[in-house]
Amino acid sequence: MEKLIDMLKRHEGTETHAYECSEGKVTVGVGRNIDQKGGMGLSEDEIDYLLQNDIERVIKELASEYAWFNGLDDVRKDAIIDIAFNLGATRLRGFRRALTAMEAGNYTEASTEFLDSRWAKQVGGRALELTDMIASGEYAD
Repeated sequence: MEKLIDMLKRHEGTETHAYECSEGKVTVGVGRNIDQKGGMGLSEDEIDYLLQNDIERVIKELASEYAWFNGLDDVRKDAIIDIAFNLGATRLRGFRRALTAMEAGNYTEASTEFLDSRWAKQVGGRALELTDMIASGEYAD
């Protein structure tokens, strides 16, 4: 199997970003055609695998950048992970007042600051759910 994998990587190439193959199809990894027209896409298991890796990456980023993150309860931690997952590290840093309030344990203020943003208007119900979680420390029903 190792020789086959090496050969396929050599023949197909290994791409870390989606690209257009010689047939004009959207492709990722080692020749995986994920094009909406005739591609095989991703299986649920593959989607879950990618998601788990992304969650772990976001948790590491948050823990290394914000000393207060690991001290949060699970509900607030999950809300911040979701926000960071959506915004990315760079855009999250722009929420200085909300992050300062999180650090101080002033979750009502943090919730208000997150809601007072273009992001909240863009994502609507998602922002309401997440800021309710931050303010209350409880998961939405």
